[in-house]
Formats: sequence, C-alpha cells, structure tokens
Amino acid sequence: MSETRRKLTTIFCADVQDYTRLMGADEEGTLAALKRCREAMGRLIESHGGRVINTWGDGLIADFPSVVEAVRAAVDTQNELAGFNARRPADGRMLFRIGINLGDVIVEGEDIYGDGVNIAARLQASAAAGGIVISSTVYDQVRNKVAVGFEFLGPLMVKNVDEGVPSYAVKIGDAKDETPPPERPAAIRQQPAAAVVDAAPAPGGRRLYGVLGVIAAVLIGINLLSWQGIFWARFPVLALGVVAALAWNRGQIRFNRKIGTLAIVALGLAGLNLFTWTGEFWAVWPILGIAAVMGVRWSMRR
Repeated sequence: MSETRRKLTTIFCADVQDYTRLMGADEEGTLAALKRCREAMGRLIESHGGRVINTWGDGLIADFPSVVEAVRAAVDTQNELAGFNARRPADGRMLFRIGINLGDVIVEGEDIYGDGVNIAARLQASAAAGGIVISSTVYDQVRNKVAVGFEFLGPLMVKNVDEGVPSYAVKIGDAKDETPPPERPAAIRQQPAAAVVDAAPAPGGRRLYGVLGVIAAVLIGINLLSWQGIFWARFPVLALGVVAALAWNRGQIRFNRKIGTLAIVALGLAGLNLFTWTGEFWAVWPILGIAAVMGVRWSMRR
C-alpha cells in the first residue's frame, strides 16, 4: 500500500483553452500538437526542478520544491509555446492556461490532493489563454525574484476555502493587454476529481432573495393597508435589504468580502440616518471610521 503524508509544495496546473473546439475541428492534428506541447512543457518543468505528476485530457499537474522555479518554468513554457503557435493558423493555436499555488497537500504515492491542488486548478481556470495566474502565497515569494510584472485580480472563491484567494496575473512581455481584468468572469472548466473547484454562488441564494422580497412586500402592504400617517415598514425593509446584500457579498468573487461587508454596513447606517432624519448626519462618523478600516485593509492586501 502506498504511503499517505502531507507536504508543502508549489502546484503547477495547466490546460488548453478551447480544447473541445480544436478536437472537433481536427482530432489527429490536435492530438499531435498536444503531444508536442506537453513534451516541451515536461522538458521545461524538469529543467526547473519540477515533476510532472499527472495528465488528464488536455490538462497537466506538476509540483516544484521551489516557488521561483515554478514561475520561471511557467513563463518559459508560455514563451516557447507562443513561438510554436505563431507558426499555426489563428483558429488552430493551442493556448495553455497556467495556475500556480503554494500550499499544503496530501501525498499518496505519486499523486497529490487537497485544497492546495484545488486552488491551483481554480487559478488556472481564471487565466487568459496563453496566460499565468498565481496565488498571493506565490506572489509573496517571487515578486522581487522573477523579471516579470504582476496585476492584482482580486479574490477567487474556491470550494472548501472560506475566504477568497487573492490572485495575480503574471505579465509576460507584450501580453500586458491580454491579462484578464478583475471584473472578467472566470471561465470554469471541468477538472479531475483531485482538482474539483466551485466558484458558483451558494445554492439557495435566489430563494433567499425571493423570500426576503416577499417579506418586504408583505410588510409594505400591511403598512399601507393600516396607514396611520407613518411609514414604519421602511425600517424592517432596510434591515432586509442589508441581509440580502450580505448574502450576495458572501457569494461574490469580484471584491474582497470583508471590505464588501464594511461597505454594506456603512450604506445601512447611511440609510438608517436618512430614515430617522432630524437635521443631523450623525452617520458620517461611523462611516468615516469604516472607510478608514477599509482603506487600511485594502492597502495591506495590495
């Protein structure tokens, strides 16, 4: 029986953009190109001290003892494949997406599993064709050691990981304009069992919004039908709106969720101040405090 243990390692995950389309257009040519690209990638991975662990379909997983060498291998891979694709027609180019994460994994025989692999696969799925996306744990180790630029993309949501994983796009040469902006929806592709990811909103989110909407409508209806000159329903409706916003924030991936929570609380306070207006904007002080906290958190994440 194989031994099961844990280790800290750098996970390198890659797959081909639009592989299904390429196979549909030319199966034999696509398989030949995939084999050639994998051979080049495997050679570069080994030259940087890495090890190819597994291949599936159009994908590949490798690990590296050095974070810096993993990023250098990814950059060299994309540069070499760019030369290969330059000789191919535009609709037949084999463009790989690469994700790199430094994390703790479970080792079983020659395979690795766990959240560290899941995160690498999610980063790969969010990369542009021919691009590289790395986690913040990788960025912290390589930002002053590899001659490339980086663009902060924001947090990515990963299955079994409570907080979003801050991610960075690696800028390679003239690929600056091809780097995916933070607001670009990540293209989620099917991964192997060892690298299942989930960036979808929590199930039942729409039902929650529906229930909150119905409750708000009922409260407003009761208020109007029993009208005595006071619109008291505005307070519970405001509270319901804050709950709905917090539920949305919990499932979104575009912004830092903690900063999003602070912003929602600030808007709730501003609404409460307006609904109880007596000529004084008292909410400015707690909102100012929240803004200061948000600014500090944002600068620290940058």
